[in-house]
Amino acid sequence: MSQILTLRRPDDWHLHLRDGAMLGAVLPESARHFARAIIMPNLVPPVVTARDARAYRERILTALPEGMDFTPLMTLYLTEETDPDDVAAAHAEGLITAVKLYPAGATTNSASGVRDFDKVRPVLEKMAEIGLPLCVHGEVTDPEIDIFDREAVFIDRVLDPVRRATPGLRVVMEHITTRDGVEYVTANDRDLAATITTHHLVINRNHLLVGGIKPHYYCLPVAKREEHRLALRRAATSGDARFFLGTDSAPHTDPLKQSACGCAGCFTAPNTMSILAHVFEEENALNRLEGFTSLHGPAFYGLPPNEAQITLTKGDTVTYPDKIETDDGPVTVFDPGFALHWQVT
Repeated sequence: MSQILTLRRPDDWHLHLRDGAMLGAVLPESARHFARAIIMPNLVPPVVTARDARAYRERILTALPEGMDFTPLMTLYLTEETDPDDVAAAHAEGLITAVKLYPAGATTNSASGVRDFDKVRPVLEKMAEIGLPLCVHGEVTDPEIDIFDREAVFIDRVLDPVRRATPGLRVVMEHITTRDGVEYVTANDRDLAATITTHHLVINRNHLLVGGIKPHYYCLPVAKREEHRLALRRAATSGDARFFLGTDSAPHTDPLKQSACGCAGCFTAPNTMSILAHVFEEENALNRLEGFTSLHGPAFYGLPPNEAQITLTKGDTVTYPDKIETDDGPVTVFDPGFALHWQVT
């Protein structure tokens, strides 16, 4: 007997589409299910000005297959040279939905990120004034800090001081991975929210390391202990509107993942909705899936929820391609490690 679940069409509040051949190959995998997505700006070179964002948006729309309905929500990459007036003009134009903060060296293509937070204070103050959210990759990059502790230390050393110094700044803690992140969000006001990825609801650091290194489970922030994964699941399925979906789906070709210095990122765009339905069903929270995927994000960003709907059906085992072929090489699709029975129909 099949089960049917109807939701407003979801949005993805953290997505990597890359550029060029990769963009053309992976964009349909997100546009198939998601109506909108916050597009990450960490290209090479990064998307740092309104002009850059306008050009990248045009490349995305040009690559979108005919008949697909998808809106890219553009962001600017915050640097120590970012012009507050350029940011404000891009926001007023409706060109950008957020600005992205990468601490320098924190993740893929983050070398242009921020080292001295005093240098970006004028931009943050302008963003608070105009209500433009700051999306944060929340990790310190101090080599003395254990990689599994980077998120918790970032909250104490960077995020909390920045928020206290910039009243009214709206912040999204992206891809939180720890109980510390969950607790910081729940202890604070409505100007703070967090995205949670699909894969961090599924894997802990044992999945990455036990029985051999699994390069396709390697992401940044890296998966943490089981206690943290369980905290994320409780947050995602709680119905708390401060938590919503940001897949951080991040495609890399297999040679770049399976190398001596493999790239960080899990490519979850094709099967995210199937995995989330499985997780929420396990937590007896299918009635809260729509909030997490389709309602909480738009509410925080001040956008209307999508009018269109999707239907998820539970039945026989659902299979997805192991890989997506691109002109740059194959990209492996995230394997949750269990059978999937829900699919978008």
